[in-house]
Amino acid sequence: MAITAFVDLSTGSIRYEKTDPILKEHYLGGRGIGAKLLFDLVGPSVEPFDPENYLIFTTGPLSGTSWPLASRYHVTFKSPETNAYGYANSGGHFGPELARAGFDVLAVTGQSQTQVYLQIKDEKIEILPADKLWGKTVSQVQETLLGADSKNGKSGRILCIGPAGEHLVRISAIMNDYSRAAARGGPGAVMGSKNLKAIHVKGRRHIQTDPDFITELRTTSKHLFQDPKNRFIKADGTVFLMRPKNMTGDLPAKNHQLSQVPFIDDIDAEALNCYRIDQPGCEMCVIKCSRISQVKEGPYAVEVEGPEYETTDALGPMCWNGNPEVIMKANALCNEFGLDTISTGVTIAFAMECHQNGLLNDSDLTLEWGDPQTILGLIKKISLREGIGDILADGVKRAAAKIGGRAGYFAMHVKGLEMPRQEPRFSKGFGLGHATSNRGADHLYGLPAIDLGGNWELARKVFPAEIVDRLMDPDDESFKPDMLVYGEHYCAVTDAIGVCKFSTVQEYSLLPEDFVPGLRALGIDVTTEKLVEIGERIINLERLYNVRQEFDRSDDQLPRRFIEEPLTLRANVTDPETNRTVLGEVIRVGHINDFDAMLDRYYDLRGWSRNGRPTEATLERLGLMKESKGILLE
Repeated sequence: MAITAFVDLSTGSIRYEKTDPILKEHYLGGRGIGAKLLFDLVGPSVEPFDPENYLIFTTGPLSGTSWPLASRYHVTFKSPETNAYGYANSGGHFGPELARAGFDVLAVTGQSQTQVYLQIKDEKIEILPADKLWGKTVSQVQETLLGADSKNGKSGRILCIGPAGEHLVRISAIMNDYSRAAARGGPGAVMGSKNLKAIHVKGRRHIQTDPDFITELRTTSKHLFQDPKNRFIKADGTVFLMRPKNMTGDLPAKNHQLSQVPFIDDIDAEALNCYRIDQPGCEMCVIKCSRISQVKEGPYAVEVEGPEYETTDALGPMCWNGNPEVIMKANALCNEFGLDTISTGVTIAFAMECHQNGLLNDSDLTLEWGDPQTILGLIKKISLREGIGDILADGVKRAAAKIGGRAGYFAMHVKGLEMPRQEPRFSKGFGLGHATSNRGADHLYGLPAIDLGGNWELARKVFPAEIVDRLMDPDDESFKPDMLVYGEHYCAVTDAIGVCKFSTVQEYSLLPEDFVPGLRALGIDVTTEKLVEIGERIINLERLYNVRQEFDRSDDQLPRRFIEEPLTLRANVTDPETNRTVLGEVIRVGHINDFDAMLDRYYDLRGWSRNGRPTEATLERLGLMKESKGILLE
């Protein structure tokens, strides 16, 4: 029997319930159930750091089984960055371990009077003292609780916060398995506000599956392993994107003042592979996109899992840093302190541009573009809220308000969440997706890259023939909303099931219909149409949560830089004297032509008002009228 556990840290009470089958029918699990519980449990009067806020850890129906790439867990909360709907998810081994311990849902609320951690062993939860863990870094917590078995999983798996979460740094992450991060939106700070340092889970429950399920997962595993669409990510991980993005103007640099770098040879996949010593994967992974990198000696000597693309760009080009060893050292520091690498890189770049414009100085650090000591020093200062780190620890939106002047113009965020590593003036679908995402700027909310990836086969299968040519033109904004809506539904389904997006919306190796036989073999009565509808229901419930927080069209906007400043794209050419890549002549200019037109079509496709609010007809169709009671929709 799968269980929902409610833990109140204020009272020390723990309540166990059978997971509501209606919840599973309407939302599957993972992100879907998390969204529903947050909507019901955390109202608009609750502030993110109030004891009444929840951290809702959820697994999906495939979690703990042998289904390929079913490694993700989800955590849902009211975000201290956006003051609205927040979620983050992570791979590794923690999610499957939680499922094997018998839990669909672990909902944690309250605030302990002392520092504590949770120990979960086979359907039993204990609240234990964590005073000896407080102040420790992520790896120290892992090693303290697991000892000699800290990496092999024999003694269970750990989820924890680092010093950044303890100091309520709003860009802090929840870390698991040493270096896996549920990062976006500040979940680490929410966990720290509850005086909860870690969760130690050990599950020995074997999840029984039907022979038909085994047949389906074997077929799926073979397909994912052999599918040529996955060849680049299997070979190099997500850093395979570095060089093509530099060629197409989709490599944000210098706080989005630029979208290309002249030092791509130093930080592309080939360069980073020189440091790779292993290529691990999450549980049940047949793709294995990760990497263990090692800098053997020198001032940046380190061994770290990573870096992946988002981290490499955030701590590299975004800060105008072309030193791969500094990127790896910075990645390791973020992991140890428990920081979101995306938000951290954007925040450092923001500080550098503020300094460039005479708005910010520091007595210890230069704040100059690309300075290694500034990058590494600010990570520590932010984590511990020291000096200007105390201002930056609240993220760029709040930091800009404190700094004043033109600082707001340099703050690259949507709804308070720092921008991920795409350039909206060349990646139009991502630009719209960042603006409309209900958790703030988010590349994984819809992952609208069908056009950028040249996936004509999928486009012809999914979209009306008369719009395909224009949809697949990266410069044509007309049908980017269509691509985004499709991606958002599928991303929500992927998150609800508990599988990695690299099997789905990254390359579309699997489509929604490919999950139906496996889910039905688990006893879940779904069709392709029902799966997509569940995805749409999740999106609308998340939007309804934000509408209840009085969000509207004015919050679905990009930073002004993307609307006001065109961006030049230069050819990547080889210098015959040095044999290195340099930036040549201008070949294109990137700009957003009519953002409002894209937003209008997006709302129309969604069945929302032009103010960004779901209509009664849409909510009625999705069975969400009860949730809309008392919320102003028009």
